[in-house]
Amino acid sequence: MVEVGIFQITGNSFDPFAEATDRDAPGAKEYVHIRIQQRNGKKSLTTVQGLRKEFSYEKILKDLKKEFCCNGNVVHDKELGKIIQLQGDQRKNVSHFLIQAGLVRKDQIKIHGF
Repeated sequence: MVEVGIFQITGNSFDPFAEATDRDAPGAKEYVHIRIQQRNGKKSLTTVQGLRKEFSYEKILKDLKKEFCCNGNVVHDKELGKIIQLQGDQRKNVSHFLIQAGLVRKDQIKIHGF
């Protein structure tokens, strides 16, 4: 077996998955989805879905509410699990907060909305 750069060559065959790990497998990356929902008029809701289950959603919500001076709550959905809802368009603020707190990486965040 010969190593060339980051690739491993075994005999005459090339194995592109030689260094692949479980976290690189398709579907293994779990995203945090940050969405905006239009209510009535100028009112809107920001929802955060997909945080890991071992996190305390209530503590995260408390910090988000204090940081952005808005109200919010934790909603339990049968299919999607726990979802954090915040008043107003807080998409950018929430993504920066989650990255700065070290809860998720930047490549794990998907921001949806207009």
